[in-house]
Amino acid sequence: MTPILPGSTIGVLGSGQLGRMLAIAARRMGYRVHTLSPDRDSPTGQIADREVVAAYDDLDAVREFAAGVDVVTFEFENVSSQAAEAAESLVPVRPSGSVLRTTQNRLREKRFLSEGGFPCPRFAEVRSEEELARAAAEVGLPGVLKTAGFGYDGKGQRIVRSLGELKAAWAELGACPAILEQFVEFECELSVVAARGTDGSFAHYGAVWNTHRNHILDVTVSPAPLPEPVRREAAELARAILEALDVVGVLCVEMFLAPRGRLLVNELAPRPHNSGHFTFDACVTSQFEQQLRAVCGLPLGSTEQTRPAAMANLLGDLWSRGEPDWESALRFPEVKLHLYGKAEARPGRKMGHLTALAETGAKARETVLSARDALIR
Repeated sequence: MTPILPGSTIGVLGSGQLGRMLAIAARRMGYRVHTLSPDRDSPTGQIADREVVAAYDDLDAVREFAAGVDVVTFEFENVSSQAAEAAESLVPVRPSGSVLRTTQNRLREKRFLSEGGFPCPRFAEVRSEEELARAAAEVGLPGVLKTAGFGYDGKGQRIVRSLGELKAAWAELGACPAILEQFVEFECELSVVAARGTDGSFAHYGAVWNTHRNHILDVTVSPAPLPEPVRREAAELARAILEALDVVGVLCVEMFLAPRGRLLVNELAPRPHNSGHFTFDACVTSQFEQQLRAVCGLPLGSTEQTRPAAMANLLGDLWSRGEPDWESALRFPEVKLHLYGKAEARPGRKMGHLTALAETGAKARETVLSARDALIR
């Protein structure tokens, strides 16, 4: 397969912070970048050579966009499969539209995992209030009711602890197709960001330890402070999933570590992931450069991590008292600041992140949290 070499143009569907960091990596390697999304002056658009403002379901605009690039990739999976198919009629789309279709819908994703023999929580399809009651009997309560499509950062889901909560939960989520999933009493949440090339080559960044706040990733520590057999099994699970999906590009596998060391796959994200942001500063090849290498058919880069690291998200809540105190945070010499160029800070909105490097993951976590605390005036 002929590689797509520097000087070519990368098309990115989506224009948020993931596309921004991909564009930075691409520009550094001599590629041009075009982005398409409904937003103007977007995080990706500020770095890209061309920003196309159009709806994802404007298939004529998507085809026109694809005609001007050499390959299309995603930074946001909630793009219609029709848009992916429209682009695929003109240029390679990596990961493919079929990968996108599977992973953007929770029911299709769970079916793929279950039918492929991958360990995941029990689940049942729900299309009506009556089916929800039957699902509760089948799966058991407590459970997590999740809309089938277009959910991320905890959106489109609600914990249901008793039969009396079923009706309200169904109404709250809009009475739309959903799944009821077993509630997992996990020991920790972890993820593996991995990449697969056009030649089937595979690389991963190891298991990382994630903690969430209000369903949004808060802190990632790498490497995860877990026994080596657990880390090895997590990486092997990621490889098997990427191969089963025939992924070309980057994909993140989010997992729970259940009691007795059992790993359960929670969700898949066919793109760089928030929990892999530390790679920008701590690894020989960042997840964003790796995405670029994979979708362009180039050899994958080394994922060696130079030092333990921790990443802390910066949400819009930090701006509630005015501009954060950047100078105080940057007094920590081992801390790196990444801001995404978003004009408006809103509670819960990802505005940037900090990464700290240290001798151990625990020390990196302590440092990155101290630096984030220093932002509050």
